[in-house]
Amino acid sequence: MTDTPELPALAGVRVLDAGRGISGPLAGMVLGDFGAEVIRLDDPADAHHRTRPGAVVWDRNKTVIPPEFGPALAAEADLVLTSDRRTAAALGLGLDAEPPAGVVHLHLPLWREEVDLDPFTRDRMVSADFGAARRQTSFGGGPVDEVYPFLAYMQGTWGAVCGIAALVERARTGHGQRVVVDPLHGSMVTTITTMLVSPTEPLPDTTVGPGGPNPTFGTYRCADGEWLFVGALGSKFQDLLFTCLGTTDVVDDPRIQNVRERLYAPANRGWVRARLTEAFLRRDRAAWLAELTAAGCPVSPVGDRDDWLDHPQVAALGQRIELDDPLVGPSVVVGAGADLSRGALRHHQPRRLQERAAWRPRSGEPPAPSAEPPAPSTERPAGSGPLAGITVADLGTVLAGPYAGMLLAALGANVLKIETVRGDEMRLRGYGIGRGQRGLGIDLRDPDGYAAFLRVVAGSDVVLDNYRPGVLERLRIDDATLRATNAEVVTTSITGYGGVGPLGGQPGYDPVVQALTGIMKAQGGAAEPVFSTLSINDVTVACLAALGTCAALYQRAVGRGGQHVSTSLAHAATYMQSGELVRYAGRPPAGTGGRDFPGPGALSRFYACADGWVRVHLRDAGQAVAAGLATSADATEAELTERLGAAIGVLSSGEVVAAVGAAGGAAVRARDFREVTGDPELLGDGHVVELVWPDGNSTFLPHHLATFSGHAPHPVMKAAGHGEHSRELLAEAGLTDEEIARLVDAGVVVVGEPMHSVVGVGYR
Repeated sequence: MTDTPELPALAGVRVLDAGRGISGPLAGMVLGDFGAEVIRLDDPADAHHRTRPGAVVWDRNKTVIPPEFGPALAAEADLVLTSDRRTAAALGLGLDAEPPAGVVHLHLPLWREEVDLDPFTRDRMVSADFGAARRQTSFGGGPVDEVYPFLAYMQGTWGAVCGIAALVERARTGHGQRVVVDPLHGSMVTTITTMLVSPTEPLPDTTVGPGGPNPTFGTYRCADGEWLFVGALGSKFQDLLFTCLGTTDVVDDPRIQNVRERLYAPANRGWVRARLTEAFLRRDRAAWLAELTAAGCPVSPVGDRDDWLDHPQVAALGQRIELDDPLVGPSVVVGAGADLSRGALRHHQPRRLQERAAWRPRSGEPPAPSAEPPAPSTERPAGSGPLAGITVADLGTVLAGPYAGMLLAALGANVLKIETVRGDEMRLRGYGIGRGQRGLGIDLRDPDGYAAFLRVVAGSDVVLDNYRPGVLERLRIDDATLRATNAEVVTTSITGYGGVGPLGGQPGYDPVVQALTGIMKAQGGAAEPVFSTLSINDVTVACLAALGTCAALYQRAVGRGGQHVSTSLAHAATYMQSGELVRYAGRPPAGTGGRDFPGPGALSRFYACADGWVRVHLRDAGQAVAAGLATSADATEAELTERLGAAIGVLSSGEVVAAVGAAGGAAVRARDFREVTGDPELLGDGHVVELVWPDGNSTFLPHHLATFSGHAPHPVMKAAGHGEHSRELLAEAGLTDEEIARLVDAGVVVVGEPMHSVVGVGYR
């Protein structure tokens, strides 16, 4: 690595942020977090943005000015961020033409931008329209309104990843382009673990309660009324749990017979959960936490999100930032979602409200590093995506690591899925989050296998992992060791808690962190905590790993060398509550949910209709009367809910959508994933695809996760068989046929077949 001044990864990049809603400002925040110069246009059409609590964090590191200066600033920007057609056109970036040469136009469109909705309601409409609300488990099985705008958060985060990837290509080739990440793209990236539909299999039963379908992997109330989450996934942890609870007879029951999958079979999960519920009610939570933790069983208290920023783990991760905001005064906000060893912005600034602004002069930038970046090419690298030509060695297992690799593959990278000779334990059940990679099965503990792996590393740009702290050092594949083989490599690590602080060495599980950080309690409100079916921390940390990787690749592309990127489930859970965790004097409380939460009020919620469910939003009771759904605006909340429920219950979803729209409100049918993935329009435009397996079976699932005007859409991404490409990948690394044959004969390398049909619906 060259010895250069430590500059933030995106230093020198000019970003004009004209984004609206939540996803646009959040994407601008991410770019500023990595050192870009960000000027935000305070659009009058988004008049309430600056007074939202979330704006305190989303607009940090930005200069905020009136919009009339936008066109002049856009002409000299490197990346322009927009969310609606009108603003894009005003900035000279009409969506029907390519952006000016060298400009990256990142467009994060609003869902139905012509409809006047606050951004939180708009996010809930997206959840209804694209299936997430119908997939959440509950008591009643109907759609659930999410109190967090997770889909908007992910649209903005994934949008930032795609925008930085386009900047990487721009640094390498000089080419700009338009990048579009729409609400469905954001939703698919979030729901990737469950948005898998078989034509012959029913969708999962969601009437299993808010604790999830697996009784050994869920929430329980203790004798003192406090809740905990126990993460006993797999026989090892289940045995520890049953021993502590005194319920070891469960696995010997004739209905189970020690076949662990039967514990959560529909016929058994009810009585198994009842046994565990009874056992947990015998002691207070503190006693159970102490015993289960001492035994080594993953467990966490169901915490309160208002306490999370004060947790010592947050401080250890640098995730608690204090700002003196010009509008609300001293504030506490969350930190960046990923940390770069040499390219992070170490000191964050509050938003600056100014009447006008100009870009810093290019000549005022710090001196160029001694190692000059490669001269831009006039040709794009071959491949479908801005990261074409980048090779990623993905050592990830289970969910977060493989999914981070898949996201980089969706950006055009050449991703190698490197597994042990036994294979990734989630490779079949998790096929939906490990696609777009070629497979190599190899034993890194064997000296010859380790040497062959280093040959692969020598030709890679990125090495990605999600091992527990300490494993990399034991396997001699840590950053320092790999850098001795490839000085310019980017290494990216995902852990549970970041390897530092009081929880640093503990294994990480998405729902355990959901519980600890307050996500479950906030969704459940005064009722039971809710285990999010979205796998929200797993998918978010994968996206944050891709984000940090792309930022590091940009820094490398401009001649500042490789580095180490790190993120964790704790980072993800904090980041995805950015708007809710903001703290300052007088801050209005963030929203909470309730049992089978249908929505915040009678006028904005889910209702059952004659052919399913519909999500309705009306400004006032007068609109309900105008829509023919109520006879009088004079009613209590309970009366209005009853009247609207009765009126909507006899109408089809189409009739409700038409009536509410005609009255000036907004409504959308709550679709399930079968409806979404079977939508002819979405199949036609490539959002979703039918993946046909070698035996003729098929699965409908997400396809294109973004669009890049400079690249043709990539082909269908498929999951690799265990060791399916071992020979060709080792040959590409420079091994001879004889060397490869010796490794295979010795059992050090696995050579396998393509993955055949997988019938099922994914992770949860």
